[in-house]
Amino acid sequence: TGRVARAAGFLSGGFRLVCLVTSVHSGGLKDATAYEARDSCVTRDMPGYKGLIACAAAPTLIEPNLMETHQPLRSPRHTTGAIMLLKSADDRSKRVRLLESLITSPALDAKQKEWVHQELDRLRKGIQGEKSAAHYLDSYIGESKNHVLIHDLRIVVDGSVAQIDHMLMNRSGSIIMLETKNFNGNVSINELGEFTVSYGPRQFGIPSPIEQSKRHEKILTKLFSNLGIEPRVGGRFDFFHMVLMDPKATITRPQSKTFDANQVMKADMFPKWHKEWIEKDPSMVDAFRFLANVRSQETIQEWGKKLIDQHQPSDLLELPPFIQPRTAPPAPTPKPVMREPTANYEQARPTNPVTDSSPSSIAKKLICAHCNAKISFPEGKFCWGNERRFGGLQYCREHQALFN
Repeated sequence: TGRVARAAGFLSGGFRLVCLVTSVHSGGLKDATAYEARDSCVTRDMPGYKGLIACAAAPTLIEPNLMETHQPLRSPRHTTGAIMLLKSADDRSKRVRLLESLITSPALDAKQKEWVHQELDRLRKGIQGEKSAAHYLDSYIGESKNHVLIHDLRIVVDGSVAQIDHMLMNRSGSIIMLETKNFNGNVSINELGEFTVSYGPRQFGIPSPIEQSKRHEKILTKLFSNLGIEPRVGGRFDFFHMVLMDPKATITRPQSKTFDANQVMKADMFPKWHKEWIEKDPSMVDAFRFLANVRSQETIQEWGKKLIDQHQPSDLLELPPFIQPRTAPPAPTPKPVMREPTANYEQARPTNPVTDSSPSSIAKKLICAHCNAKISFPEGKFCWGNERRFGGLQYCREHQALFN
């Protein structure tokens, strides 16, 4: 029923009812019976294997009455069944609306709008790709007590950022990190592991999503250490990196001897790969390590919630400096036109001066000598600085034109 069960049967020196860790005989139990030990799990019997037990870490076995209430595990490392979804993808519709509004904004030039178009296209494809992959993952795994599934996890550790599209963790601590790429053209991978996407005659290279996921692993491992999340034995968790492509894409792979591209697959092929991965026989050392690292459902749920608490969503309204809308420069203050005074000053004087025209009552005051309205200091200073033109009096800007 599972690769660990087969390895455990060999390691125990025969298919007896013996715990591989405590060597305690359970004695007198029926075939196809499942057991659980404290914070661990056990494999179920295989036909012809006479009730093999592997209790992993606890010296005391719980009474063997769990068959009818607990689903047997195929393997402590790889358990089938559905998944416990702890986090869905963040809603990024606000950023979509922002970019859509910027496309029609008169504040952006043509080069800025070109960037907005490209960013909006990348965002929409990314959302659709992650949504499609999440559909296949959720529908294949479903609800399970043996896994936790987290979509769209963004963590920041010591200034380093990891944006993890999907993460699957099972009770033995095996972690599958999945990157989604929504390219519906041809994706080719050369013998060096370099990726190229083709749409007809157009080709362009993309960063390796496998290497990207491995960089995320380093950041996630550091976060595990900070949160006190660690396996019992082995020092670190087993990480597996997968790239899920659009089901309509074509994938051109190099020969497996030069570069193993089996980590790259269409999203709808993940269930098939996962089943084959489960059935693959482990080594004897792996069997012991997997069994010893098995944790309870509550423990992996707690781990998953700790990770979600560290989620730091990106700022949906953030824009790079070069794409900020440009504000119109302030209109320059018009400078008064300096003209030569008229030859006949008496003829240019206003025909309706203020009633009290004595120099002591009107001169050097912020009052227009023509309309008696208040004026600003710059208006008065301009007139006082052109005494020959304005006769030593001051006028509002409108009536300064009388002296042209």
